[in-house]
Amino acid sequence: MTMTDPIADFLTRIRNANQIRNEWVEMPLSKMRTALAIVLKEEGMLTDFEVINEPLPGKLRVKLKYDRDGNRVIRNIQRESKPGRRYYVPVEKIPKVRNGQGISVLSTTKGVVSGRKAVEYGVGGELLATIW
Repeated sequence: MTMTDPIADFLTRIRNANQIRNEWVEMPLSKMRTALAIVLKEEGMLTDFEVINEPLPGKLRVKLKYDRDGNRVIRNIQRESKPGRRYYVPVEKIPKVRNGQGISVLSTTKGVVSGRKAVEYGVGGELLATIW
């Protein structure tokens, strides 16, 4: 069975593992999932991730982040642009999630970046997800 939306699958796996407070979550490896994991780690939403290439096809293992009291760092994940309805935003309209407490993730000409980096680069793009 083919997967129609690997980004939604990535976000759902993180959301589900986060709900039951798993430390790690594994998923099939892809360039888009790796790029999303890099953005989430840079923005402090994930502790770490690793690419496991040994048994082909490879896997992406993501380590979720919790604060000192054991509370989740990621409280909500929303998929914004979907395969049936793409959502593009210019640089002036990149959403500020929860007054800067959350992040937006965009696919731009500079690659998959957070909303803050997209504003720095001065580029808009497809709004993939909002996370807080």
